[in-house]
Amino acid sequence: MITPHLHPTPESLHPSLWRASQLAHSSARCVDTGYPTLSSQLPGGGWPTGTLIDLLVQQAGIGELRLLRPALAAAASRRIVLLQPPHAPQALALAALGLPPSQLVWIRSTRSADTLWAAEQVLRSGSCGALLLWQNHARSESLRRLHLAAQCGETLFFMFRPLAAAQDASPSPLRLSLRPAAGGLDIGFVKRRGPQRDAPLFLPLSLPLTSSLLQQRHASLDRPLPVPLTARGVLPELVQ
Repeated sequence: MITPHLHPTPESLHPSLWRASQLAHSSARCVDTGYPTLSSQLPGGGWPTGTLIDLLVQQAGIGELRLLRPALAAAASRRIVLLQPPHAPQALALAALGLPPSQLVWIRSTRSADTLWAAEQVLRSGSCGALLLWQNHARSESLRRLHLAAQCGETLFFMFRPLAAAQDASPSPLRLSLRPAAGGLDIGFVKRRGPQRDAPLFLPLSLPLTSSLLQQRHASLDRPLPVPLTARGVLPELVQ
């Protein structure tokens, strides 16, 4: 009797393998993006936890936090760390995005080395639901360290860098470019575990209802978050 030749699937050989014509299955837990059209384009159907997600933005403030709002709201049962944001986070704007200011930790540093050190410690601690890190420049060895640190837990880890960084190598399995478009964002797929997509995905984004919050006597939120923590002084609060 002749046994028919069997063709094993790539995933059955190793979880990191996938067919070039298909999106890979994610071995990590994924958080729903809140946007079905975007989720359908991502391996695992959402934002992967425990890994570096590289978001390459044309400029700050084009809607990148609105893009992440559903995922951050889902992660807000634990603290969300804002590390070296380009502007002082405003409590009113964050509350309008559904992010309670009491769950947010703002960290500021004057040295890039301290910023990267703090990011690594936050990731290794596993104590936070999400880490948002803004960096203009990062060396490849720093990216590798952060990617490895992220794998220590299930923290959502988004790193914002300029569009020009798309030309640099990165260990991140998911790299998206973000450009402003009328009524939303154009999202480019710089790197993903799946087929190449050349055309950007337009994602409509609604504006937060800040005016309605003000009318509901939330004027006390119309101020920056409390004084930020320093990078080297953050561990006693986060790692406990």
